[in-house]
Amino acid sequence: MKTTIKPAALVNAALLAFACASAAGAAGGATAQASSSTATSADEQLARGAYLARVGDCAACHTASPSRPFAGGLPLHTPFGTLFSTNITPDATTGIGAYTYDDFARAVREGVTRDGHRLYPAMPYPSYAKVDDADMHALYRYFTHGVKPVAQANHAQQLSFPFNIRPLMAAWDWMYSPHGAYRADPQQSVEWNRGAYLVQGLAHCGACHTPHNMLGAESAFDGNNNDTFLSGYSLAGWHAPDLRHQHDGGAPGVSKDALVAYLRSGRQADGAAFGPMTEVIDDSLQYLHDDDLNAIATYLTSAPLRTAKSDATPVAAATPQTADLVAVQLRAGHVGSAGAKVYLDNCSACHRTDGSGAMPTFPRLANSAVVADTDPSSLIHIVLTGSHMPSTRNAPTPLAMPDFGWRLNDQQVADVLTFVRSSWGNHASPVTADDVSKVRQITQAASK
Repeated sequence: MKTTIKPAALVNAALLAFACASAAGAAGGATAQASSSTATSADEQLARGAYLARVGDCAACHTASPSRPFAGGLPLHTPFGTLFSTNITPDATTGIGAYTYDDFARAVREGVTRDGHRLYPAMPYPSYAKVDDADMHALYRYFTHGVKPVAQANHAQQLSFPFNIRPLMAAWDWMYSPHGAYRADPQQSVEWNRGAYLVQGLAHCGACHTPHNMLGAESAFDGNNNDTFLSGYSLAGWHAPDLRHQHDGGAPGVSKDALVAYLRSGRQADGAAFGPMTEVIDDSLQYLHDDDLNAIATYLTSAPLRTAKSDATPVAAATPQTADLVAVQLRAGHVGSAGAKVYLDNCSACHRTDGSGAMPTFPRLANSAVVADTDPSSLIHIVLTGSHMPSTRNAPTPLAMPDFGWRLNDQQVADVLTFVRSSWGNHASPVTADDVSKVRQITQAASK
């Protein structure tokens, strides 16, 4: 039962950002915090493009096989059917080898391909619309001159009616897709603006951390006059947490330094990344330059915090008496509930009878904001399918937790999570067998 701090970005946007599709207006102009406007050599531009492709985590969706990078074919399961990522290598027939710069920029920013058909926003072009011209040119050079061509035809999409009718996607764009490159806020620092440019644009953090409507559109693409941006979202059995949440008691969020360390390694003092966020750190965030990680952390930690909703369950600090009482009872083998017994038999060896864990190996469960989140989807998912920490340059060992879905039934998973969410200072709502059943169905469908 691994826990995590509130991640600054989540990944696999393809699972969470699908909607109907669209074309956003071409974005132009420069930003104060982006790439230098001075001329650069072709090699420098190509290297810059390779770096930006890391920032955008393009490989996560467009690489089905490590031996054929960016050749597409990865199945992306959405509420509207299954999509397959496209070939974005410079192969002239099956990839983007015939694309001009204008063709490329239109596809990335507007979701419209060279032949005029519309992409689905599992490719997060609504966020990429904010990318400025200098960075777009660098990306174009990398994908046309720095990527090996691979001849691999694209798969037919398998979407349900009416979402398989591409011309209808223009209506979705008209209603939901933003327009224009990022505009720097003159009231903020250069570092803050750089962080906002990355979070809102290439890093597309909102694709997972911002609520979506029934057609899959994000409720906001920045925090301007909209309180829902980065306020958390759940789909596909995972919960991307609220990055702007403040508990009723005014508890502060994670510090800038701790957030930078988390983005670089996927670990901090009391938790570790899990689920899709692990892939984001593995494939993208660990490779970002220090100044960009600091910029992202500056932006996220300075974002206006929102007061917890009335139905939220703040994490109360555990008193020595309450924490010790649970630990003493477990150590003595005195279990007062079915959940306590499941915990003692399956979890206590790693997470300890007092829920303190032992980071960086075993995350803490006591006094955990993630354990006490109002949406337990991620906790259920981890218990059912297991998890592993990212493997990064700073922390190369991908320590793992085994899956328990084969061993525990829905009621047992609900019991143990209810116990964890109500012990050692955690005060969260119970988990039901129905909650577990819903996530189990999702995990089973995804494994087929």
